[in-house]
Amino acid sequence: MALRNTSPFEPAGPGPCGNAPPLDPADRDRLLAGAHHDPHALLGAHPVPGGIVFRALRPFARAVSVVVDGARTPLTSEGGGLFTGVLPLSEIPAYTLLVSYENGEHEVHDPYRFLPSLGEFDLHLIREGRHEQLWKALGAEPMTHQGVSGTRFTVWAPNAQGVRVAADFTYWDGTQFPMRSLGASGVWELFLPGVGEGTRYKFEITSRYGHRFLKADPMARRTEEPPHTASIVTASHHRWGDQDWMAHRADTPVHEAPFSVYEVHLPSWRPGLTYRQLAEVLPAYVKDLGFTHLELMPVAEHPFHGSWGYQVTGFYAPTARLGSPDDFRYFVDACHRAGLGVIVDWVPAHFPKDDWALARFDGDPLYEPGDARRAEHPDWGTYEFDFARTEVRNFLVANAVYWCEEFHIDGLRVDAVASMLYLDYSREDGQWEPNAHGGREDLAAMAFLQEMNATVYRRCPGVVTIAEESTAWGGVTRSTDSGGLGFGLKWNMGWMHDSLEYIAHEPVHRKYHHHEMTFSMVYAYSENYVLPISHDEVVHGKQALVSKVPGDWWQRRATVRAYLGYMWAHPGKQLLFMGQEFAQGAEWSVEHGPEWWLLDDDYHSAGDHRGVRDLVRDLNTVYRATPALWQRDTDPCGFRWVAVDAADDNVFAFLRFDADGTPLLAVSNFSPVVRHDYRLGVPDDVVAWQEVLNTDALRYGGSGVSSAGPVKPEDGCVRITLPPLATVWLMPFAL
Repeated sequence: MALRNTSPFEPAGPGPCGNAPPLDPADRDRLLAGAHHDPHALLGAHPVPGGIVFRALRPFARAVSVVVDGARTPLTSEGGGLFTGVLPLSEIPAYTLLVSYENGEHEVHDPYRFLPSLGEFDLHLIREGRHEQLWKALGAEPMTHQGVSGTRFTVWAPNAQGVRVAADFTYWDGTQFPMRSLGASGVWELFLPGVGEGTRYKFEITSRYGHRFLKADPMARRTEEPPHTASIVTASHHRWGDQDWMAHRADTPVHEAPFSVYEVHLPSWRPGLTYRQLAEVLPAYVKDLGFTHLELMPVAEHPFHGSWGYQVTGFYAPTARLGSPDDFRYFVDACHRAGLGVIVDWVPAHFPKDDWALARFDGDPLYEPGDARRAEHPDWGTYEFDFARTEVRNFLVANAVYWCEEFHIDGLRVDAVASMLYLDYSREDGQWEPNAHGGREDLAAMAFLQEMNATVYRRCPGVVTIAEESTAWGGVTRSTDSGGLGFGLKWNMGWMHDSLEYIAHEPVHRKYHHHEMTFSMVYAYSENYVLPISHDEVVHGKQALVSKVPGDWWQRRATVRAYLGYMWAHPGKQLLFMGQEFAQGAEWSVEHGPEWWLLDDDYHSAGDHRGVRDLVRDLNTVYRATPALWQRDTDPCGFRWVAVDAADDNVFAFLRFDADGTPLLAVSNFSPVVRHDYRLGVPDDVVAWQEVLNTDALRYGGSGVSSAGPVKPEDGCVRITLPPLATVWLMPFAL
């Protein structure tokens, strides 16, 4: 909106400005109250008897003139910020407005001379709930419309009487920019010429009850840094450099590929670093440790840092705490160029009640169900989404696609799936109603998850969706066309809880809990699993991994090393939360992040922690080079127990096979004693076995006990030395 210095010698207008026909009093009142559905019918230029009427709404302006062919004609103030006049013209001309304020005169295009900037096809898709790129239709979109640069503002608010744009340049008063309703779609639209990137804005909504309030844009692609809450007009200018990664990420199905994940809370991994600064150090660190993927706890905007990102208010905006959306693109690009996939935690199960965000967005329940019993999540003090509502389902499905398409994300780990699937989740009798079939399953949530998965897999080849689902729901990773939910992978919460319970017992008592380590193989092929040691397991009094284990410092570290060796060999993919890769003893702190000082040269036990980190690096290195450990994760023929009932010895042994039948023998001894000449049955066709990994190696901080050299089978068995509290991997050795 350019400042124009005017001169008294400018040409006069096309004639004297006549009196405009007055507005209907009801229309005028609704317009000024922000409750009119069609301000374009009242403002702008319109034919009337005797010429063309020009009407502008410019509160706080001292004067307004209309400029036609370079000639200005003053408009008459009608009060309330309205300025009008009639020019003796036969048709509506091209024109601008000169608006005079105390600080000068501004020449602007009139927003109310523009046709709708959102097409009928977009509106049709929105009504149908099938707009898979919803972010390109709703929100704030910088664009050129009818030859003029500006920003299109659109928002879904079907219950509102009126919606206006309030922005930093209006001093958060929405009076002068009422939006028009685009009919049955419930969408409101306004093109504001001259408004560009960096503009802060909100929507001023007048509810059907007459209440007026400001709301952040649900589709905002950029936000202010919390605690500020405005949305920001933005567009991407990032030039991607990951073309090779994107072209080949779908070459191998994820369940048949190596997949080990390092989970990170991005703001606290190295507190104070931005997206771009993290891009220079985090991918290199994770790559050095040999992980295939980096998983980020939620990066979508959230007001409360202590929620770790799980109470989202800006579903389409990466958190501004670490930089801009393009800065986040730069980070993902750097990960891809380092050969790392990027997974983000996605939170469609609930949203917070902050009054400036999604809650009761247009004065009525909109994103949340209207039934109060169903609207509130009983555990988290938040609202649940109304999965039965077409537009809400579209909002979420498009959001999943958005992260994959706009930020090249390689996977979505969907949080709290169980809380969506069950109508009675954390609810007592009388607090829920059965579904149409009399059951407790949320049929709308099921349909939503199926639609989300099917859409993401169709649109984004190579992307994987991962369910955090804590019950025995059947078919989580079964295809949608066969009745499943359609996820690619599921977190194996049962394995996690059972195995952590096992190592928490004193070694002398572990024989009574042997089944806690073997039971997972009863159901290992019921879904495509990830084995997670996640952030949830190292906070809130649960203790860090090494601190869960009994014994002295050496025994605790040794047990963790043995446990990691067992985990990496077990069927399923692996996930490890930051800090656990070097045996941090304290729980994770969202304020301070990992205790990196434990690795410093001047720390007396730094070698102990580095040893565990070295083991994690070697586990990943051998794992990635050994198809037996990942190629048949979902095939029962890829696994065979060798020692399943050695409870008195605290020993577990099994074989893994790749697609060609090449085996790997994994043996774990969870007792603190050396077992010499331990006898294990092995395949007859292997001439000799050689250790390829031993968690008791000196370089990891172990005691160095090992079976020296290749071990030859005799009578279908090998006799090996089992180190104390250790896991060893052996592979065929060519003599």
